[in-house]
Order: sequence, then structure tokens, then C-alpha cells
Amino acid sequence: MSVLGTASCTDTTSLPEPVARAVELAARLGFTQSCRPEQGRLLQALAAGASGRIGETGTGCGVGLAWLLAGRRPGVRVVSVEREPERVAAVRELFADMPDLEVLHGDWTLIGRHGPFDLLVLDGGGNGKQSAAADPERLLTPGGTLVVDDLTPLTTWPPTYQGAPDTGRTAWYDHPALLTTEIRLAPDSATLLATRRP
Repeated sequence: MSVLGTASCTDTTSLPEPVARAVELAARLGFTQSCRPEQGRLLQALAAGASGRIGETGTGCGVGLAWLLAGRRPGVRVVSVEREPERVAAVRELFADMPDLEVLHGDWTLIGRHGPFDLLVLDGGGNGKQSAAADPERLLTPGGTLVVDDLTPLTTWPPTYQGAPDTGRTAWYDHPALLTTEIRLAPDSATLLATRRP
């Protein structure tokens, strides 16, 4: 989720249909922290490569989820977890017509009961993306991809955040089961992509 992410989706006519629906829901509910379009297009492309399951933590109002749905192959199951019950109900209703989708109420740890995943997006819902608390060897299939988004772009090595070592980021770089890199999506936004070693 990105601060003012909903506001970055001003022209819904250029968005995939499920994304436009989710942006409209987010605006209606006053939810500002939706997935930005540059992140969403990355999620859409990554979802197209998944052949098994896709997972997401932090459903919000479903904008990032909608990008995943817009990219996934037919028959690929998608599971998303959200802490706020009102948002869960709204997103379930919004995507009631989508097959192979489950939106769960709970914190990010609930996603572990539904893996392993070909693609797992750690977003909101708690502290799963702040460190390697989410065990990639349990949550990802061999060769599966982990996405950790909404990061400030890396400018120094080792990474720092507010003048201190950024252990939330280096935990992913240093994890022995992962090959990790960063992609800058905008001047103020970066995403970590990590692939589980076979």
C-alpha cells in the first residue's frame, strides 16, 4: 500500500476493469493507501507467470489484488489477507464474480495456512515485510517469487533507514534461500523482488 496511492489512479479508463472497480471502491471508502499504477503493472506482469497459487497480505480495498487478478492465468488461485473486517466484506462483495479468489480476515500470518505460493506479495496487514519474519522456504514454492513493496529507493550500501541500518531490507538480501534484487518503480518508490532458490 502506498501513501496517496489511490489518488495516483486518476484516470480509471486506462486501468484494467477489476482495477478500476477497486479504485472506485477505495475512493468511496476514503482509503488513500492503494497500490500505485507502476507497482500494479509489475504485479500484473508477475501474476501472469504464476501457474499455481498467488498470495497477498494487506488487501486494503483490493487495488493491488485487482492488478494480480488482471494478470493471472485462468485457474490460478489467489488468496489475500486483510485485518480490517469492513474492507474484507467490501472486497469480497466487489469481486464476488471472480473464480478461484479467497479474501480472508486476519493478520499477515494467516497467509501461511494457504501456501506455498508461486508469487507472494507482502504488503500491509502487519510486520511480515519488515523483516524476514515470513519464512520464504515455507511460503514459496521452489523458484517462487516474493514481492516486498513501498520502499524508499536504495542509495547506499549497506542500506540505511533514518540513519540506522535497514535490517528490514537486508534480511531479504541476506536470506540464504533467496536471490534478491531491487527495482526502482518511481523516483520515490522501490520494490524488492526475491526468488526462492530451487
